[in-house]
Amino acid sequence: MELDIRAKGFELTAAIEQHIRRRLQFALDWARHGIGRVTVRLSDENGPRGGLDKRCAIVVSLPAQSELVIEDTRDDIYRAIDHAVERLGRNLAKRLARSRAHAKIRPALVLS
Repeated sequence: MELDIRAKGFELTAAIEQHIRRRLQFALDWARHGIGRVTVRLSDENGPRGGLDKRCAIVVSLPAQSELVIEDTRDDIYRAIDHAVERLGRNLAKRLARSRAHAKIRPALVLS
């Protein structure tokens, strides 16, 4: 799994990057072989004005499927990361379960 982390509007500290890596590893380790690339974009929408403006957007590339995009905005960047990663884990499990179920339903090709 390839991971790309970027921040806009604030400095991406080693602590934030380590937090993201740890959370993603815990949430996605079970599916690591089915994931191509994970892109994490962090931003501070309002700058020093404060408020609900810390945004975490996660994009997961899946082979032979459309990308899975999860976004969350909170008052704290760590909370935004945590909530986005939790949602990502749930949505990824649903998407992969649906694709497996769909693969089982396909009729076999019969050659005569």
